Amino acid sequence: MSTLFSLSPLVSDVISPLPDSYSPQYVEAAWYPWWEKQGFFKPEYGVRADPNPRGMFMMCIPPPNVTGSLHLGHALTNAIQDTLTRWHRMRGETTLWNPGCDHAGIATQVVVEKKLMRERGMSRHDLGRENFIQEVWKWKNEKGDRIYHQLKKLGSSLDWDRACFTMDTKLSYAVQEAFIRMHDEGVIYRSKRLVNWSCSLNSAISDIEVDKKELTGRTLLPVPGYKEKVEFGVLVSFAYKVDGSDEEVIVATTRIETMLGDSAVAVHPTDSRYQHLKGKMVLHPFCDRKMPIVFDDFVDMSFGTGRPFHSLLVVSLLCHNFSFLTILSVPQGMKRFEARKAVLQALKDRGQFKEIKDNPMVVPVCSRSKDIVEPLMKPQWYVSCADMGKQAADSVREGRLKIIPDHHLKTWFNWMDNIRDWCISRQLWWGHRIPAYFVTVNDPSVKPGEDMDGHYWVSGSTEEEAREKAAKRFSVSTDKITLRQDEDVLDTWFSSGIFPFSIFGWPNETQDLNVFYPGTLLETGHDILFFWVARMVMMGLKLTGKLPFKEVYLHAVVRDAHGRKMSKSLGNVIDPLDVITGISLELTDSNLDPIEVEKAKQGQKSDYPNGIPECGTDALRFALCAYTSQGRDINLDVNRILGYRHFCNKLWNAVKFAMKTLGDNFVPSEKLCGEESVSDRWILSRLSAAVGLCDTAFKAYDFPAITTAIYNFWLYELCDVYLVRVSETSDQRQALVCRQTLYTCLEVGLRLLSPLMPFVSEELYQRLPRRRPQSDPPSITVTSYPDTEEFCWNSEEVDRDMEFIMTVVKTIRSLRADYNLTKTRADCKITHNYESYSEMNPVLMLTVTISITKGKMVMKSNSVHLLKYHKKAESSLIYSITLSLHLLPPPSAGFFFFCGVEFPVIPIIPPLPGHSERVKQCLILFQLQWQSHFLCALKLPLFFWVLAKWHYESKPCKEPILTWKV
Repeated sequence: MSTLFSLSPLVSDVISPLPDSYSPQYVEAAWYPWWEKQGFFKPEYGVRADPNPRGMFMMCIPPPNVTGSLHLGHALTNAIQDTLTRWHRMRGETTLWNPGCDHAGIATQVVVEKKLMRERGMSRHDLGRENFIQEVWKWKNEKGDRIYHQLKKLGSSLDWDRACFTMDTKLSYAVQEAFIRMHDEGVIYRSKRLVNWSCSLNSAISDIEVDKKELTGRTLLPVPGYKEKVEFGVLVSFAYKVDGSDEEVIVATTRIETMLGDSAVAVHPTDSRYQHLKGKMVLHPFCDRKMPIVFDDFVDMSFGTGRPFHSLLVVSLLCHNFSFLTILSVPQGMKRFEARKAVLQALKDRGQFKEIKDNPMVVPVCSRSKDIVEPLMKPQWYVSCADMGKQAADSVREGRLKIIPDHHLKTWFNWMDNIRDWCISRQLWWGHRIPAYFVTVNDPSVKPGEDMDGHYWVSGSTEEEAREKAAKRFSVSTDKITLRQDEDVLDTWFSSGIFPFSIFGWPNETQDLNVFYPGTLLETGHDILFFWVARMVMMGLKLTGKLPFKEVYLHAVVRDAHGRKMSKSLGNVIDPLDVITGISLELTDSNLDPIEVEKAKQGQKSDYPNGIPECGTDALRFALCAYTSQGRDINLDVNRILGYRHFCNKLWNAVKFAMKTLGDNFVPSEKLCGEESVSDRWILSRLSAAVGLCDTAFKAYDFPAITTAIYNFWLYELCDVYLVRVSETSDQRQALVCRQTLYTCLEVGLRLLSPLMPFVSEELYQRLPRRRPQSDPPSITVTSYPDTEEFCWNSEEVDRDMEFIMTVVKTIRSLRADYNLTKTRADCKITHNYESYSEMNPVLMLTVTISITKGKMVMKSNSVHLLKYHKKAESSLIYSITLSLHLLPPPSAGFFFFCGVEFPVIPIIPPLPGHSERVKQCLILFQLQWQSHFLCALKLPLFFWVLAKWHYESKPCKEPILTWKV
C-alpha cells in the first residue's frame, strides 16, 4: 500500500504495519536526518524558475546565546518560526530560514571565568587576554553545538549549511567595517560621561540593561559577592562640622559609603537656614579635606537639609568647576557595601551620625548579573541615534515596516522618538575588539591628546590602515605615529544589529546578499523589541539603505504556570528536551552554579513532583502554538502539553483504523466522482472550512486559530463522526465512494498539520498511497499546502443539517461523561405495586440521534430517559426501562414499558410535514424538556439514566438493549 520515495535507510520502517500506539521516540527518531540529507531545507530545493513566480520567504533566526541551552521561551520562538517557514515552503516559495549563534560577550565570559576558577583556581587576569580568549574558543568548540542539537530536536527546518557564528571571520569583518564606516561619518564618537557600571562584570552596560527596582522603604536585597543581603530603601542623616565654628550642616544620603568621595556640600539657594554659611567650608571627618558649601537649585529641600557633593551630582553641578572624586573611594580592599557598614559605624563613633529612616527609592539592578549598578564617569564609545531613530520611526509611520500586533506601536514610537545615544563599549575580553586606535604623534608641533578627545582616535581594519589615517589627519609621516588599540570590545547587540545582512557577506556584494536581503519577516519576543529589533532597523537603514525586513511579528513571553518569568534564579527554567523525552527530577549537566542547580531542583520538584512525562516534539510545538495569542504573556503549564500528546495518539489510531478500512489494494482517484452522499459532502465541506481557516489564520499570524481548526477537524469531525459513518456503510458502491472521501480527508488533513507537527505527519503520510506516484513529492515537507482554490466544497446547507445532528450527539455524550455513565446492564426488580408507581410520576425526556441515508434524514437510534423516583424509594433498587415509538411516519401514540406493564405516552413529536422540520422541532422540544426537568431531577435522592434502543416496531420491546446507571 505504501509508496516510498528514495527513503534513506535511516528512516523508520514505513513498510511494516503501524505500531499499536503512538510513540514520540519511534516517530521522531530518523526523519530529521533524512530531511537534511535530501536538502529539503535549502532554498534551492525544487526551484525551477528564477525568480520564483510564487515569491520568496526569508527569515533569520534570533541568534541564541552560545553559552547554554534553550528554554521554553526559545522553544516558542522556534516553534512559531519553523511553522511559518514550513508553511511558506509548502506554498512553493523560495524559502530560507537562516541559523546562527551569538557569541554573548558578557554571558560567555562569565561562564568561562567561573569554569576556570572552579577547575583551575585561576582568574582571566592570571591567564592574560590572548590565553583567555583561547580558553573561550575551546569551550565554545566543546559546548557551543548543544544549542544546535536542541534546535534539530525541535524539528527546526534551518539551512544548516548557512549557519553563522557572530565571531566567525565573515561576520567579524562585517562588524569591523560597520564600526569604521560609522566612526568615519561621526555617527560613532567618543565621550566621557556617566555610565552604568556593573561592579561584578567590571564593565559598563547600556540603559536598557538596567532594571529599575522600586522600593517602598527598608528592603534587604541579595547582591552578587555578598553572603548577607544588603539594606536599601533608607535615608541616612549625618553632620559635617563647619570649619572654624561649632556649627554643623546635616546632610542626608541613601548611599552613606559614597560620602568618602564628597568634595563639597550643596544646599538650596533659598534655604534661609544656611545663608550665613555662604563661602564657608566644612571638614571631612575622615581626612584633611576641606569642602566648600555651594548653593544650587538641584538640591531638593524636602530631601534633606543638605546634600553631599560627589560624582552623583556631576551632571548638574559641573558649573561649579570642582575636581570630582569617584564615588567608589572606599578603604583599600574593602567592598562597597562592607564599606557602608564601616562608614556608618565610624560616624557613630565620632558622634556625627544622626538618624536612619525609611525612604522610597528606585534601585538600579543589572539585568545580566543582578548586581547593583553604580554611576561612574568613564570615556566610552557612543552611537548617535537621533537621526537613525527618526528614520526607524518614520518607516513604521509610513507603512514601509509593519509591526504585529499593533499594540506594540506605542512602545516603538516612545522609544524611537525619545531615543538616547547608545553606549557600545564593554570592558570585556571576549567579543569584537573595537578597531579604534589612540594616536600619539611624535612631533613637537602636535599637541598631545587626551583619551576622551575624539580627534586623537582613528579607526581601521588593520593597524597600518589606522596609521595612514592618523598621518593624514595630523599631516605627518607614518613613522611619527604611535598607535594604541582600545582594549574594550563592542556591545554584543552591535553585531546582532547587523546580523540580517552580515550573514550574507556584507559589505561584499555576494549573490546571497542580492537574493535574500532584505528579508521578509522578523519574528521574535516582544521583550527585545528595542534590544534587537530597533537596532537592526536603524543599522540596516544606515549601512545598506534598506529595511532589513518588511514585517515584525512579536510573540508573547512564556512564563511558568504561576505567571513568573522563567529564570535561573527562580529555578523554573525548563529545557524543551526534558518535555520532549520526559525527565525525572534529576537535572542534566548544565552551566548553572550549584546554588542555581539546587533552586532548579526545588522548582521542578514543586511543580512536577513525579517528573515531566514524555510529550514528544510534535505535542510541544502544537501546544506552544495553541497557547500563543497576540498578547504579552503566556502562562504555560507543562502538564497541559501532555494533552496534545494524547491528540497525537488519536491521530495515530485514526489513520491506523482508516488504513484498514481503505484496504491493501486501495488506489486513490485524482478527483471526486460526484456520487458522494450527504455525509461525504459534509466532511468535505468541513475539510474545506479547515483549509480556509488555516489559510486566513496563517496570513494573520493567528496560531491559536490554526491549531483549533486542525484539532477540531481531526478530532470532532473526522474521528468522532465520519469514521463512524464509514464503518457503518454496507452498500459496496457507497463504501467505495466513502473510502475515496476518507483518503482525501487523511491526505489533506496531514498536509494541514505538517507545519505544526512535522514528525507524526510525515510518518503517517509516508504510509498512505499517492495519487500520482511518479510525480508526487517525496516528503510531506515539500508537498503543497492545501489552499482554498483547490478545496472549495463548502456547503452551508449540509453544514446546517449536520450541525443539528452533532448538537444532539455531543449533548448525549456530554451527559454520559458528566455523570460517569458506564455500560453496565441493570438488574430488573419489581418491588412496588402499580399504585406506588403512579405516585412516582415518571417524566419522559426525549433526545434523538440521526443518521443520513441516501440524502434523507431518518430518526434512527437512542433516546435518553429520566425517571423521577419517589423519595421513599430504596436506593439499592435499580430499574430497567425501554421505550418504543413509531417515528416514521410520525407517531399517534407510544408506549412506556415499565416492570412488564405498558403505559401510553402522549406523542412528544407532533406530525409535521417534511423531515427537516420534524428534526428542527425535535431539537426544540429536546431543549425545552431538558431545561424544565433536569434541575428538578437533581434535587431528588435517587435517579437513573437509562439509554435504550429505538425500534421501528408496532409493539414495545420488552428487553433493554443497553442500559446505563449512575
